[in-house]
Amino acid sequence: MLTVTAKANEKITDFLKGQKEPSYIRFFLSEGGCSGPSIGMGLDEPDANDEIIKDNGVTYLIDKALLEEVKPISVDFVETERGSGFSISSSLPKGEGCRSCSSCS
Repeated sequence: MLTVTAKANEKITDFLKGQKEPSYIRFFLSEGGCSGPSIGMGLDEPDANDEIIKDNGVTYLIDKALLEEVKPISVDFVETERGSGFSISSSLPKGEGCRSCSSCS
């Protein structure tokens, strides 16, 4: 259902240590323009429709209906010469881009 790599968990845990109150990480559907929708992460509070997943000291939230649509979710933290950040993969179909610019390829 949810897999978080050790590197991603380390980065999330370090980030949450800087928060003043207990924080929850929410997965949400982000409309991705010509690349199609994708899964994003942010801070939020629990909702009645949420699936609550506790993993390695971090509490994750995701709408139950969305989880059924996109599971499994995998989170990694990647570092390249172009930068670093979280990589979230799911069963959402990949967009094919608009073919009018190179930023979608």
